[in-house]
Amino acid sequence: MTEKDVLLRQIRQAFDEHSWHGTNLLGSIRGLRPDVAAWRPNPDRHNIWELIVHAAYWKYTVVRRLTGEKRGSFALEGSNFFTRPDEQSPAALKADIQLLKHYHTRLLKTVSALKPSDLDKIPVESKVSNRDVLIGMAAHDIYHAGQIQLLKRLYHFHASS
Repeated sequence: MTEKDVLLRQIRQAFDEHSWHGTNLLGSIRGLRPDVAAWRPNPDRHNIWELIVHAAYWKYTVVRRLTGEKRGSFALEGSNFFTRPDEQSPAALKADIQLLKHYHTRLLKTVSALKPSDLDKIPVESKVSNRDVLIGMAAHDIYHAGQIQLLKRLYHFHASS
């Protein structure tokens, strides 16, 4: 395996392929109901739905970094965290999950097209190599998968109290 193959494997396992570490990001939202996705443990905290769109945004950001794409081309206005839901429906949640899948697919295609020397590059406005950003992308998905698993358990504990 090349280094790029290893990075792609890490990104896939963190998102939707089987891995030893347990639930990946897509697995953590499989079968998710809108009421669970919209629930907040505290008014100041993010809900699962917001974490889904946040993960999509950072996949977009990494693609933009790797391709030089212009800022402001994300599907939604804003950055980082987006207040959700606008409409609490299965269709609205599905649309945001599709957004996440769309940006994940773009990320995989972009990384697949990289040359080995691209991994060492550090963009002008950064201090971090593309390699380290891609390693971090996988860690970001796993981190939020765990966070989502915890929020689902808190929701069920709260609902049963």
